Amino acid sequence: MTFPDPLARQLDVSRETLERLKLYESKLRKWMPFKNLIGPSTLGELWTRHFADSLQLLSLAPKARRWVDIGSGAGFPGMVIAAALVGQRDAVVHLIEADNRKCAFLREVARDLKAPVQVHHGRAEDLIGPLEADVVTARAVTELSNLFRLAAPLLNAGALALFPKGREYESELAALGQDFPFSLEIVASLTAVDGKILLFRPL
Repeated sequence: MTFPDPLARQLDVSRETLERLKLYESKLRKWMPFKNLIGPSTLGELWTRHFADSLQLLSLAPKARRWVDIGSGAGFPGMVIAAALVGQRDAVVHLIEADNRKCAFLREVARDLKAPVQVHHGRAEDLIGPLEADVVTARAVTELSNLFRLAAPLLNAGALALFPKGREYESELAALGQDFPFSLEIVASLTAVDGKILLFRPL
C-alpha cells in the first residue's frame, strides 16, 4: 500500500519510510482487537487520515530534530515523524502518553521500527519541564488554551508549536485572546478539507 501519487509527491516520502510505515500499520492492526488505538471507522483511511496527516508537519520544520508530542495515543503525529527521522543524526521524538497500555504499544512499535523515540508515561504537565525540543506538537488532544498551558516550558524556551486543528480552530483562537508572545501562521492541511495547522513561533 502506498500514498496516492499526488500526496506522496507533496510529502516527499522515501521508500524506507514507506516500509517502516507498512510495519507500523501491521502493528496497529495486530493490537486493534485488544486495544482501541484509533477509531475503527478510520482504519480504512489510515494512510491518509493518520500517516500522511502526521508527515505533513515535517515540511513545516524540516531542520527540527528534537520533537515533543503531547498525548501521543497511537503515535500520531509523533511516531510517524520518528519513522521519517530514522538515521538522522541527533534525532529524538519524545512521546508523552497517560495510558500505560498505549505506552506499551508505542514502545513495541519504536523498537520494531528502530525509531529515535522515548516514551514517557504520565501527564504532560508532570513530564514536559525537563525535556528539550525544537518543535512541540499535539493532535486531537485538547483545546488551544490548555495546549499552551501544557507546552509552556518548551514554548518559553523557544520551541516552535505545530497544532493540527479542525473547523473549530477559529473559536479556539478567539478564546486565546491577543496577549501571547507568539506569531501565528495558519497552514491549510493536505489531508483534510477543513483542516488547518496552527504554527506558533516565539516573537
